Amino acid sequence: MSNPVELRNNIGGQWVPGVGDEIVSTSPAEPDVVVARGRQADLAQADAAIEAAQHAKQAWAATPAHERGAILVRAATIVEASATEWGSELAREEGKTRAEGIGEVQRAAQILRYYGNDADREAGEMYSSPRRGERIIVTRKPIGVVAVVTPFNFPIAIPAWKIAPALTYGNTVVWKPASTVPLLAMRFAEALIQAGLPDGVLNLLMGGSAIGNAMVSHNGVDAITFTGSTGVGRKLAVAAAARGVPIQAEMGGKNAAIVLGDADLDLAAEQVLLGAFRSTGQKCTATSRLIVTSDIADDFIAELAKRASALRVGNPVEDGVEMGPVVDGAARDSINAGIEQAIAQGAERISGETYTSGALAAGYYVAPTILALSSGEPDIWRDELFGPVLAARKASTVEEAFALANDSEFGLSAAIFTQDLTRTLEAMAALDVGMLHVNSETAGADPHVPFGGAKKSGYGPKEQGQAAREFFTHTTTVYLRGGEART
Repeated sequence: MSNPVELRNNIGGQWVPGVGDEIVSTSPAEPDVVVARGRQADLAQADAAIEAAQHAKQAWAATPAHERGAILVRAATIVEASATEWGSELAREEGKTRAEGIGEVQRAAQILRYYGNDADREAGEMYSSPRRGERIIVTRKPIGVVAVVTPFNFPIAIPAWKIAPALTYGNTVVWKPASTVPLLAMRFAEALIQAGLPDGVLNLLMGGSAIGNAMVSHNGVDAITFTGSTGVGRKLAVAAAARGVPIQAEMGGKNAAIVLGDADLDLAAEQVLLGAFRSTGQKCTATSRLIVTSDIADDFIAELAKRASALRVGNPVEDGVEMGPVVDGAARDSINAGIEQAIAQGAERISGETYTSGALAAGYYVAPTILALSSGEPDIWRDELFGPVLAARKASTVEEAFALANDSEFGLSAAIFTQDLTRTLEAMAALDVGMLHVNSETAGADPHVPFGGAKKSGYGPKEQGQAAREFFTHTTTVYLRGGEART
């Protein structure tokens, strides 16, 4: 293992060490291995970063959209060329497999390229006026300085899908990544700055909740975009409302996969397994609830348990590993406690074990776990564990299956497995979610279409695609009328 990478903040275009508490990023597979270390920013540095973003915002907004986009396209090339190296660092720092890490870095490049090319799309709308000699034009302007707060589980892709649209639409950014994954954040900022981003347009602050709180409560911040826990998201929404600034918050999920009796069961088993255990279940769109109609439930759940038990769990940087550790010891302990509580409340463990020896016990590993629920309502049916745990229930009818899927305060994503078009149309109408997958896993997002949830999974405008423009810009309606022509 090479020496730990030195972590730095970027304030006003300058890479500077923090002057706050030490920040240490360790490998969740080998907790004694330090991946990166440095010092957090302090509150004075947070103030300086926001002031730098305020100072830069007018010139950046006045920069032609094509020039802004060209910087993002150049950054995409840098990120793409670094995918293997950074993907390995991502796996070592966050815990997902190296293949997934490389894929995530490549997705970040794709997002940058998509928004970099947005400069060549339409820039407003023109409407007819009821008055003679007049046209009505709706133009868009950047909202200003955007505070970006991102989670650990996608340390480069989620920042990309927030920061890329913010920049392409002419905003400046102050960004606080999760303190558990600072290295990939620094890599992403390096790519954008290397691509030619002017000083102060993107500012990176390493730190914990104190820095995040300082950012969202600062009068120099004009908007907030956040992905993370529901509890934190709600607190930020209150803080934003108190200052009268817009917030976009993507929060929790307790996503259900419904398998009907007419489904392609091999495909369904494959996709449910991927949805539940890829990225070690640490994604807001992961499949954490399974509903199977009773005519096929016993055989299907048994097959799923067999496949889950066969998954190769291990160090994510090793070839052939299919699932790595969770992000840290606190996450591991919380997930294991949730499993034990579910069993105490009547759930039956049909796959998964507690690692008590060897490398898996030394690291922050949780086995791919399936729990069968037969009576009562264990907390695991509604509480998000954010790990590789799938709770399974039977449904006597399709209507009961739909009702069980909706039995959640969250409404981020769902999947239905069926070959019946009528049932698919019914699911589209009945399931109250932001995203519905038909014959594919609940997870997945593409940069050109909206991403976000219903109910308490999200607050504010959706992310990605052209939906992002609704958050990162505001409109000016221009009534355009000339006078009499002079001769």
